[in-house]
Amino acid sequence: MPSRLIYLHGFRSSPRSFKASWIASRLAALGLSDRYACPQLPASPREAIALVERRIGPRRDDTLVGSSLGGYYATWLAEQVGCRCVLLNPAVRPAEGLAAHVGVQTQYHSDEPFEFKPAYLDELREIDVARITDPDRYLLIAATGDELLDWRDMVAHYPGARHRIIAGSDHGLSDFADYGDEVLAFAGLTGEGQ
Repeated sequence: MPSRLIYLHGFRSSPRSFKASWIASRLAALGLSDRYACPQLPASPREAIALVERRIGPRRDDTLVGSSLGGYYATWLAEQVGCRCVLLNPAVRPAEGLAAHVGVQTQYHSDEPFEFKPAYLDELREIDVARITDPDRYLLIAATGDELLDWRDMVAHYPGARHRIIAGSDHGLSDFADYGDEVLAFAGLTGEGQ
């Protein structure tokens, strides 16, 4: 079975985010749409992980791409499966930052409400990866201009991984198109020899 790219979006985001849409369009242009998965993740971290495991079933030859909170999930899943992992401004201690967001929130792309429950903070702590086991399987893309998370924490959390530090930019990586092909190449999905 061919390798796939599995994109995990961040908190309050969706498969309609700029980065997820860019990847979907680029893979479609390469004739590789069937190698892409990007589920809408539930608010519960436990349910989000279970959905990815049940619906997609990541394998060793796949690549997980996680943005922000999705990067936290992608790290845990990559450690379980042993696959490649690309991290886009990943959250490394999300229980701390998301404690202030307990309660009713809305999705960025639909304004649909959802509840982020206090129990979800414990669910986040349950899947903490203190140290990655094989840095060669990881690519970190971190922006120094991230207004929500500190890029230095990201670098410290992924020692030995391949690091692409972007001067400036923002949390959403609004200039992601400049780095998207690097992500696809890391995943082995460049269209060449596929």
